[in-house]
Parts: sequence; C-alpha cells; structure tokens
Amino acid sequence: MNNLSTEKSRCSILEKLSSVCLLVALVVGPATIVSAATETKSPAAADHQLSKGKQTTLGLYVTAAQAYEKLKAAPDKVMLIDVRTPEEYAFIGHPEMAWNIPLAFVTYKRKDGKTEYGPKMNADFVTEVKKVAGSTETLILMCRSGDRSAKAVNMLAKAGYKNAYTIIDGFEGDKVKDPESVFNGKRMRNGWKNSVPWVYDIDPEKIILEEYASKQTQ
Repeated sequence: MNNLSTEKSRCSILEKLSSVCLLVALVVGPATIVSAATETKSPAAADHQLSKGKQTTLGLYVTAAQAYEKLKAAPDKVMLIDVRTPEEYAFIGHPEMAWNIPLAFVTYKRKDGKTEYGPKMNADFVTEVKKVAGSTETLILMCRSGDRSAKAVNMLAKAGYKNAYTIIDGFEGDKVKDPESVFNGKRMRNGWKNSVPWVYDIDPEKIILEEYASKQTQ
C-alpha cells in the first residue's frame, strides 16, 4: 500500500472513531452552561464557564496543565485515570502515566450489511477503580473534554471517594471558535494533548479490559 493510500485509510479510521467517540460522550447527557465561579471549591474552574455536564458533586477541578504539575510533584500519591474508550486511548493518544479504565465501551455489530456503532456503559467501572485505588487516595480523572470524567467522579463519590478531581478541558481540549482559522471547530484549545507531554505507546498493565472482554465471549 502506498503512502497516499495509507494516509487515506488512517484518516477514514480516525473519522469513524471520532463519530463513535461522540456517541459515547453523549451518554453523559445534555449540557447546560452555568457559572463555575460561585459553585466550585477549586480555583481551576473559577475562570471557566463549566457546563452542567462538567460539574461534579465533589467540586474538585483541574486543568490538564495543572493536573500534569500535580502528577509531577507527587507521582506516588496521585493517580491519573483515563475514562475514555480503549480506541481513544490507543489511537488518539494518552498521558504516559494514565490508567485506562473506560466509563463506557464502543459496541459494533453488523445489521443488514451495515456496521452499527453505539455506546455501552461499563457496569464494572467503580469495581475496577477499587482494584487499583483506595477511597482515600487522590485521583484525577480525564476524558475527551470533561463530561465523562465528571460523570465518573460522581459515580466514585457515591462509592465513598472524597479526593477525585476531573480535568475540565480533558485530553483533546475545547474547540477553536474562529471562522477565519483553518482549525475552526477542531479541538485544539487547551486540553492535555495541546498543553503537556503525551504518548501513543501502550502499557498493557494499565488498560483494564479483562473483565469486560470475558463477559463478551460468554
């Protein structure tokens, strides 16, 4: 396969992945813009307008850049959990130190000659987190742009976790809103990918998929 064909194939895969990830992100529900300045404990959100979907019951927020500094300062005391799908984690990239414990998976099936995609919530999410982190540990959760990670924090809060932060700009960041820019509509504002180091390399020990995979084959 020549380079042009390879690039077209890669672009096609990424376009499909983007659509699937949007479906998964929608499990969080609709977003309503509210002021974060008077409703959060964390100064990280004070200068941001957080949508309802990005807020958490614990009120602990960091930007991607702030999360990176916290992890560098105390790598043995802070754990980063990436709640995106394994496809996002692998193909879009991830922080090197991040554990991948998906909040939801992408399902695929063939029907009438077409491939259908859709989200499936990970019923074992909290259970899997408990295997690697106790309820008193400091956790930082991240998704694409801050909605799924907030939902995940709320689930952990109900399970007794008290120190769970959400990265409000996620891994990919917010969209550029400039019709004159070639990057208009692209997620290239803030976010981990646009701010601090990340990798494509995968550490299999940090991807929690075994339980889900075994259930799928039964």
